Amino acid sequence: MRILLVTPAARGSRLGNRVSAERWARLLRGLGHRVRIDTTYDGRPCDLLVALHAKKSASALIRSKREAPARPIVLALTGTDVYRDIHRSPAARRSLELADRLIVLQPLAIAELPRSLRSKARVVYQSVRPIGRRDRRPTTAFRICVLGHLRAVKDPFRTALAVRQLDASSQIEVIHAGGALSPAMARRARAEEARNPRYRWLGSVSRPRAMRLLSTSDVLVLSSRLEGGANVIGEALAHRVPVVASKIPGSVGLLGADYPGYFPFGDTAKLATLLARVERDPAYRDRLRRAGDRRVRLLTPDRERRAWADILRELTS
Repeated sequence: MRILLVTPAARGSRLGNRVSAERWARLLRGLGHRVRIDTTYDGRPCDLLVALHAKKSASALIRSKREAPARPIVLALTGTDVYRDIHRSPAARRSLELADRLIVLQPLAIAELPRSLRSKARVVYQSVRPIGRRDRRPTTAFRICVLGHLRAVKDPFRTALAVRQLDASSQIEVIHAGGALSPAMARRARAEEARNPRYRWLGSVSRPRAMRLLSTSDVLVLSSRLEGGANVIGEALAHRVPVVASKIPGSVGLLGADYPGYFPFGDTAKLATLLARVERDPAYRDRLRRAGDRRVRLLTPDRERRAWADILRELTS
């Protein structure tokens, strides 16, 4: 098929929507289809429209349905779609109705959909190919990795605030990689570096560098207020890096309800306590790794490929 993949993130962007779009384009090409990526639907012929983001891609869905009513539409829902926009935005809700299939990245997201539309939903776990766990140069520091752009929805400075509360004996350092999406966020990151000797902000980095940072870290912290199903969790599990995460549905849907590394969203003191325990208790770190090992089997490239193949088969049968 000729597939148009629409994402609001432009070429060269390191935002998650663009990363997902480019990975899915490679996957779909591997299944034998011709795929192009654009930020909108321009009217050029295609057999299938795949769109990321219900609100921001709504105009593409509306135009596609108007010009080619029989052309199937697959809509992949982001975290802001699932946990905010589809509850507030008429455009996002219209996109849900126009789509023939709705992709969610973890199963708890289905409960957020209108009951009448849940039968259209399919779970596609985002896969990851590990680069292999790498040993760091000898150091006494215990490295906490934060990977994510500086956006309010990510609560990006929660880990930095938490490590301020650690006692002087702690060897924890926080390395944060991610671009500032506003000048105010950049100023805050630089100010945090200046006052917090445990915190270092790298800014936006390439994916290979981000994976090297992750694979040589002791722990990943994901402190977000909402996520659709963060790919960085899968990347950490694939590299056997323990995860500490805010207990939100997007993370629970990936890690499981019984995962032992959650803290309440926004609770700086609880996060500080958890990080101190991770640093000082090797048995607890091993428990986190074993819990991650039980979930990483959901995140294999073969499983993601089969999920997409099944969706396309449903739409063309």
